[in-house]
Amino acid sequence: MNVLDVYHIVTRNKMSLGQVIYFDHDQKNTLYRFFFEKEQLNAKGEDFIQILNDHYTNDGLKLDKENAEVAVKYVGQTIRAIREALVEMVRLQEYPEYPSRLTCLYAAKSYGDALKWKSIFESYHRKVLQIVKLRVNGSYFEGDGNLLPKEDAIPFSLKIEQAREYWKGNVSNELPELLINGKIEVIEIIDEFTA
Repeated sequence: MNVLDVYHIVTRNKMSLGQVIYFDHDQKNTLYRFFFEKEQLNAKGEDFIQILNDHYTNDGLKLDKENAEVAVKYVGQTIRAIREALVEMVRLQEYPEYPSRLTCLYAAKSYGDALKWKSIFESYHRKVLQIVKLRVNGSYFEGDGNLLPKEDAIPFSLKIEQAREYWKGNVSNELPELLINGKIEVIEIIDEFTA
């Protein structure tokens, strides 16, 4: 077990000073819930496969705006879920001592790195509520988010190689991220942001 102080970008529910949370292999995070549990449905309750089956004809695929949006969201979510599943597969096989990307809290080593992530989140229209300082009593992994498998259509074998590069750790420091788990305590509220 390691004890270290890190920075965390809060995007869903504000944290409070002294708050303690625990992350272990049974605690699923937001990334897991978004990529593996979220459904993409149209107003009729149809998923992407049902839409394809209902709208594909000999003349091709005819989608209205709503169904096209469901299709795009589903494909985007699925390619990210595939990426995370491959990254997790490599971690389990080659680096089981590292925290899982699916059962950890994401953090930054420095306040400057936290500000980088804040800027990235805001570029995707994710509302940032706070930047907090955390004390972690647990394990961590420092990776470079730019080394994750890309969201493209290359063969899975190449994506697996990209995942191996990610798990080698943060070398180039382009987009540093810390995966933390264990006992995590909020020791300082650094910034609060309003809408």
